[in-house]
Amino acid sequence: MEVDRETAARLLSLQGNVEKTIKGKPGVIRLAVICLLAQGHLLIEDVPGVGKTTLAHSLARSLNCSFRRIQFTSDMLPSDILGVSVYNPAIQDFEFKAGPIFCNVVLADEINRTSPKTQSALLEAMNESQVSVEKQTYVLPKPFIVMATQNPMEYQGTFPMPESQLDRFMMRIRMGYPDTEDEREILRTQSLNGSMEGLDPVLSIEEVLQLQTLADGVQIDESLIDYVLRIVKATRDHDNLQLGVSPRGGLFLVKAARAMALIEGRGYCIPDDIKAMTIPVLAHRVVASGRPGDYGQDGDDAERIIRELVETVPVPL
Repeated sequence: MEVDRETAARLLSLQGNVEKTIKGKPGVIRLAVICLLAQGHLLIEDVPGVGKTTLAHSLARSLNCSFRRIQFTSDMLPSDILGVSVYNPAIQDFEFKAGPIFCNVVLADEINRTSPKTQSALLEAMNESQVSVEKQTYVLPKPFIVMATQNPMEYQGTFPMPESQLDRFMMRIRMGYPDTEDEREILRTQSLNGSMEGLDPVLSIEEVLQLQTLADGVQIDESLIDYVLRIVKATRDHDNLQLGVSPRGGLFLVKAARAMALIEGRGYCIPDDIKAMTIPVLAHRVVASGRPGDYGQDGDDAERIIRELVETVPVPL
């Protein structure tokens, strides 16, 4: 498969549009776009005020898709996300009122400020693109992506994210502080509320679906599949990891590598695609020894171990 100029131009346009509001973070934006192409869900974790919500909102506004932002709070209920059945006197029956989950792009802002019970309401939606309410199943629109922001666990008012919920996110990325010059540009040109004014969509629903199909069609050699399997197995056998990568993690690594190859303008994967995706795709799925129950919330040790592990796994030639 060859990547034509029109596809490359669309991808550059999407990244450039987000860069209008997120200064000095091209690598972070690139990962977010890769996650979109790979049909995954994105978790953005960092301290407050570094642009987590702005990144998610900018990517959503760059797509001509339906968009809803859900501000998670401690008193939120699952029905606030999924919807609820309400009695309609006109038809003398209950009628389902869809919640904000029924859109193409969902921004789950500060997802770990609500209880694990409410967080788990997203499980079926993220895994199967559908929700079940009172014995009825409702299919979600396509494309469908959840972009969640999360504050570090040591911040007041946060709840640990359930392991099963965390595993549904294809990637966890971190923003980091901007360097001095980029922060100077932010202070000079952006206001607190107006940074996304004039940010118009650059991709339609049909174009997003087409790009996702192209990413799925990127070729990956059998030797690279074996390479992924060796990396996954190494996490399960590592002395300093008490929880290794699940099969879902290996599948997500392959899908992310395919999307990265498409971003690079290739119709085939190379080992560097897989190596580049290991930290954002795998680090939040493992638990370093001595951190019971942490499951990647403080992932510095996990990232270091994954990075060292990948350097030891033989690369196919």
